[in-house]
Amino acid sequence: MSDTPLLSRLDLPKDIKRLSLEQKQALAQELRRTIIRTVTANGGHLAPSLGVVELTLALLSAFDPASDSIVWDVGHQSYPWKLLTGRADRFQSLRRYGGLSGFPNRAESPYDSFGVGHASTSISAALGMAAARDLSGGREHVVAVIGDGALSGGMAFEALNQAGGMGKRLIVILNDNKMSISENTGALSLFLSRNLSRSTVMNIKQHVARVLSRLPGGESVLDVIKKGEVSFKSFFTPGMLFEAFQFNYIGPVNGHDIEQLEKHLEAAKKLDMPVLLHIRTRKGKGYMPAENDPSHFHGISASVPDEIPVPPQPNGWKPSGPGFSKAFGQALCDLAENDSRIFAITAAMPEGTGLEPFRKRFPERFADVGICEEHAVTFAAGLAASGRRPVVAIYSTFMQRAYDQIIHDVCLQNLPVTLCLDRAGLVGEDGPTHHGAFDLSWLRTVPNLAVAAPRDEDTLRDALAAAIAMDQPVALRYPRGSGRRIDTSLYAYASALRLPQGPAPYEAGKGELILQGRSRVCIIAIGQRVLPCAEAALATAEKTGKLASVFDARWVKPLPEEQILALAAEHDALLLVEENSLMGGFSSSVLELLSDRGVLGRLTVRRLGLPDRFIPHGPVRRLRDDVHLNVPGISSALEELLAQTE
Repeated sequence: MSDTPLLSRLDLPKDIKRLSLEQKQALAQELRRTIIRTVTANGGHLAPSLGVVELTLALLSAFDPASDSIVWDVGHQSYPWKLLTGRADRFQSLRRYGGLSGFPNRAESPYDSFGVGHASTSISAALGMAAARDLSGGREHVVAVIGDGALSGGMAFEALNQAGGMGKRLIVILNDNKMSISENTGALSLFLSRNLSRSTVMNIKQHVARVLSRLPGGESVLDVIKKGEVSFKSFFTPGMLFEAFQFNYIGPVNGHDIEQLEKHLEAAKKLDMPVLLHIRTRKGKGYMPAENDPSHFHGISASVPDEIPVPPQPNGWKPSGPGFSKAFGQALCDLAENDSRIFAITAAMPEGTGLEPFRKRFPERFADVGICEEHAVTFAAGLAASGRRPVVAIYSTFMQRAYDQIIHDVCLQNLPVTLCLDRAGLVGEDGPTHHGAFDLSWLRTVPNLAVAAPRDEDTLRDALAAAIAMDQPVALRYPRGSGRRIDTSLYAYASALRLPQGPAPYEAGKGELILQGRSRVCIIAIGQRVLPCAEAALATAEKTGKLASVFDARWVKPLPEEQILALAAEHDALLLVEENSLMGGFSSSVLELLSDRGVLGRLTVRRLGLPDRFIPHGPVRRLRDDVHLNVPGISSALEELLAQTE
């Protein structure tokens, strides 16, 4: 017998309105069981989605998703929505290659009114929908659901400001669980946690009444206060903030009480003005491990392999170290022991970026600014202008939001800020909103900014030390997970490898020849694809007897120009490899150099990188297979070039 009898037999989402309260509560438990079972197998955002089960049921009870627009901020909380809007039968494919996305996606369902993946966008999008509705004379409702972590982003306040000024009919639901990925920080989080009990409010009112009754004219003043009782209470609670934005504030409301949620949503629907419904929820609700450790269970890894075959790891593959993020955090701690100028900054991700050890060891030199990437970069600029050496660690996909600040506040003033872009390249099941596919392309256009991409954890440590020592802005980009080591015992030509052991200089604008070949083909690569290129060269030599050279460029800017020109003079063909968009990225910079120096015409050049399309979600190894950035794909391109140079 199915443990989800309601979920499996209902016509969703239409039938939800007809369910009794008891049936909705039973359905809530079915949703939680389904989410826990699927996410523990597939990976994904467990705790955030468990916290909004009752809210999702209430939304679908109060609104018509066929006509009304519900906009989810970030999308970490969208799993109950997917289950209840016609995707329950496909939910087991969540985050799998070719399956359901882990985020709202307009191409996936007509009930996903807006695609999301980055925080703080929901109110802006919803306001745009409300403005379009009014221009068309429509009467449908528009609802934005935003978490208290996402509300810390400046874009959310820009939208609140405009929405209040325009006075559009709009409902914003603030899901307050005191968490983003990690525990929220900052004054806004403290402010939202203010809540006077009913008894406290009554005691204050009675005291004020006693005092005023003894004063001349006090009775008339008391009448004014009683008439403004709502404003009186909001002065002491978070309502004060949102009423200042011209929103009608309702709350706080228990976000796990379906009946109360429906009651307040129906009330909000009747107001012809912006409304903010403040609800309180528990992240991970209904699953004790997630309730006790919501940060850990915010996003979890898959425990069951993807059912679509993934190319096996080459025999020579071994992890090169503890992982880039952990290596970065440890290296920064070591450097900070001897350099008091170092100050670490992240945007709501101290654990994900490896900075948690730094926060514990140097709390006075650490700042988690919340989901405020733009502020993080300009804050770092202020520190650098005052003699510090700030290091800003943010995922590549989120650093895109701070492009203007990188240009105007850091690079225009040539301030020594080190930008560390974690999760560069393909990141896997989080998909196109989270792949770090574009950073080399947009970073290399900025004057004064040096850009490096270390190949493994050891060279990341070397690059970080070099970057902090430089008197200019520097960006380091590195991937999720671990690098790779090559098992040299597997390859007859492995003696040609030149991989240093231990710390080594990371001089700006200097690359490193790590494999001396004997053919007329050279691979020039950058970042974490360098060692797979070396392995591909060794594997191809085993097959063909022709060993290609492999050059680790290390720097995208300043490019190691003289070394690349020397390699171009010594070889007939070049294979350029990067895990970044081919448009404007590392290989583009090499082509520009070769063209400008007049040597491109005599060379055969092949490029491997990310194509001009958004890469879907799926296992990283599978995605690299699709774009030919794994060892077999690189070997195939290399064999073609070797054949052409005969």
